[in-house]
Amino acid sequence: MKLHYRRAMCAMLAAAFSAHGAGAQMMGQPITTLTPQQSGTLLTRLAAMDAAQGLPPELSVRLASQHPGAAGQKIVRTQHTYKGLRIFGSESVVVTDTVGSVVGITTTDRRVGPGNSLAPLAVAPTVPAISAADAIRIAANSVAPRGTDRWPPSAELLIFPIARSVRVPAAQSKQEIELNAADLQEVIERYALAYYVKTRMAQDNKPVYYDTIVDANTGAILAQWPALKTVVGSGNSQYNGVVPINTSAVAGGFQMLDTTRGKGGRYGGMAITNANHSSADNPDPGSIYTNSSNTWGDGKQYVNGGSTTSANGQTAAVNALWGLMNTYDANRNALGWHSLDGNNTATYIAAHVDTSYDNAFYDDSCKCMYIGDGSHFNSLGAIDVIGHEMSHGVTAATADLVYAAESGGLNESNSDIGGEMVEAYARAGGTGNLIPASGNDWMMGTEISKTGQPLRWMYRPSKDGSSPDAWSSSLKFLDVHYSSGPNNRMFYFLAQGSKADPASDFYSKFLTRTPAAMHGIGSDKAYRIWFKALTTKFTSTTGYADARTKVLEAAQELYGANSKEAIAVQRAYAAINVGADVDETGASDGGGQQSMERIVNGGFEDGITGWNGNTATIGSDPAQAAFEGTRYARMGGQGRTTNQTLTQSVSIPAGATRAVLSFATHIETEEVHAVAYDQLTVTFKDSAGKVVRTLARYSNKDATAGYQIRSFDVLAQKGKTLTLSFAMHEDSSKPTYFVIDKVSLLAE
Repeated sequence: MKLHYRRAMCAMLAAAFSAHGAGAQMMGQPITTLTPQQSGTLLTRLAAMDAAQGLPPELSVRLASQHPGAAGQKIVRTQHTYKGLRIFGSESVVVTDTVGSVVGITTTDRRVGPGNSLAPLAVAPTVPAISAADAIRIAANSVAPRGTDRWPPSAELLIFPIARSVRVPAAQSKQEIELNAADLQEVIERYALAYYVKTRMAQDNKPVYYDTIVDANTGAILAQWPALKTVVGSGNSQYNGVVPINTSAVAGGFQMLDTTRGKGGRYGGMAITNANHSSADNPDPGSIYTNSSNTWGDGKQYVNGGSTTSANGQTAAVNALWGLMNTYDANRNALGWHSLDGNNTATYIAAHVDTSYDNAFYDDSCKCMYIGDGSHFNSLGAIDVIGHEMSHGVTAATADLVYAAESGGLNESNSDIGGEMVEAYARAGGTGNLIPASGNDWMMGTEISKTGQPLRWMYRPSKDGSSPDAWSSSLKFLDVHYSSGPNNRMFYFLAQGSKADPASDFYSKFLTRTPAAMHGIGSDKAYRIWFKALTTKFTSTTGYADARTKVLEAAQELYGANSKEAIAVQRAYAAINVGADVDETGASDGGGQQSMERIVNGGFEDGITGWNGNTATIGSDPAQAAFEGTRYARMGGQGRTTNQTLTQSVSIPAGATRAVLSFATHIETEEVHAVAYDQLTVTFKDSAGKVVRTLARYSNKDATAGYQIRSFDVLAQKGKTLTLSFAMHEDSSKPTYFVIDKVSLLAE
């Protein structure tokens, strides 16, 4: 067989699916990267998969980065290339096992343009008309003409897709205000040879970090966005009272270096340094904080102009170290994620940057954080702010979401989510392998505010006067601190649920199914689902609609295809106008009717019980993993003319208000032509054997990596007893396997 890597994919997916349970860690210990030989083998396999899709040889892939995944897995991020040049935003996230075999692939493919191909003439020639130095000068002059470099600038020659959003056919007649995120799709209009310029400058007493796309032929600026991840406000050094902090002994006393969390980095462990009012233009982190005793700080707000090494000056450092420790522990203990990059590389925070500086920011060039003392705000070292900024480091090491448009909003939202989850973990004592259900306030920057008003409200973003509560087609034009609002609200609803009262801050007009107030699944499960999607599925240009798809996939993989967690994801996104709302399965709405399973032995764990026909197809095999459990039905794979059928009688109550049939399928084939030689047909038949409804037809053309969840509304068949039939036909040539699992018919 030539399908071993796909079988390995299924086997590892099944292992991931089994990690249910509230305390299960999603990530494993830091592990080494693929060997050069494994990397070469992986690239060969990916190239073969591209060739099978008909992509020309000038389109290829290259490895970009790696980080740990679930226990025994690695996450390899690849970039799609054209004649060796990266295609901006066109990427794949490849999950492999420890020996480099492919487990699963998530792709954002921007290689397909007009006519379903990337025409070489569209970007020819690939030799630029202007130099990299010219592009850097153009970019720098556009953002900071009097600026000085804080970090050396860079310019990467690449292919930049020029895209526009168009409506799907079903949404052509909708008014703009009626559009849902799922009503739009991106279409590539053309490709430009361009430089991706990164400038990290300082001007007028502030850092000016920008990413700019410069046309390599004309010098025109095609796109531009800020690259400094900041949060305005966060602070109070006295927020947390007396807290334990990990320090190290040195000659004459102690230093704020925690060697138990993280390795390597600039200081060999997690460190807090004294920037000592170094200018935000070009801040020097300074030296690690030292003290003659191991009692630090006075618990009071720093007095601007005072000593940064006195007890009062140390208090900002105490807050920073406590926040950094809890950020590290929350992600490690609950998710198994070590430090910012997942590989346990230590980072640091520099306190007292600039004078009366009302900001804190994460700088990916040093993979560190700077904290100001505040003027309009209190000291910016509050626990949710530190969790926020450090979460930018996690994003940079994984999805690396472009800090503009919808992807930039999701970048900021991930940091708000991380800040709130770290706050909840810290307030509950900073121990255990669960994110507590309470302890955070779902508001960013409350403690640093001198007025008591937070910077952002996650449950009702519009309370700040600028952030929208839901997706709209104009979202991509907002500042990323505002376009994050809808996803923040989604996460709140996913964790905490909503209210049915239109006057409530927790109400969404987009929730139209039953119950009107959706149920949340708790912060722990919500964070696991979100984090899995971010680190193993998101690519740099993921937007809201794509995020919904990938967060739903993560929920299904962690908790099951029809789980309450997966349904909660759909409802939470529907609540912000991304995708359609659904009824809650198995959840009671104040005495409502429970959904009931109408399929007997849908997971095949009880062998042939409940099934008729070619029941020899039911079983297990180490070479083929089940979607859940250990068994499944595997039809076909004979490589000769074969017909197989599996059937079961089902009844849908006449009084049903909802009926949904679903099942998981995995299709793998050795067919090489795009012709439906081998087929699986799913139907309902009446007592005479007549087809009442054909639900679906699948063929070798639908072969995919891993399982796919299929779902059908069958309420129209209520009051009937029918035969559910899976019928497989294979021709006389190369084999195709149709694997079926997790068959479910829920009716209420």
